[in-house]
Amino acid sequence: MTQTSTGTDRRRSRGLTFLSVVNGIALVITLLFWGTVFFARLVPLPGDLSSLADRANSAVTYGFMAGDVLYSVPLLLMACIGIWRLRSWGWLAGQMANILWVYSMTVILLRDAYTTFSPGGVLFIPFTIAAIWAIPYLWLRRNDFGIVQ
Repeated sequence: MTQTSTGTDRRRSRGLTFLSVVNGIALVITLLFWGTVFFARLVPLPGDLSSLADRANSAVTYGFMAGDVLYSVPLLLMACIGIWRLRSWGWLAGQMANILWVYSMTVILLRDAYTTFSPGGVLFIPFTIAAIWAIPYLWLRRNDFGIVQ
């Protein structure tokens, strides 16, 4: 658990270990969730639907899928590895992933408040709670990553 990449010994706190593991779990669950939605066709493709509202809802779902695969998944991977190894790029990726959780879940939870709770909304709430805690925590621990205050 001691790291000597910069010539000095640094220890990863329990909180940082927790965040690294949470990001790894979030990565796996995100891939499993979207893989299931896509390959099981739980949501029809927008082009397969006739109603404008149904096409719009489907397109939004697939848009979130694309955004998660293109942005969230790589950031979660970088955060998992980089926070574990106490790298400044891991700190940055962690903060970026956290804000994506807050942003996307704000949209999902607001939508669900006017309709019904979606499986993704319920599944990803714990990661959003962790992200809300992690944003100030990572800021306070930035010295651990060699980020000068």
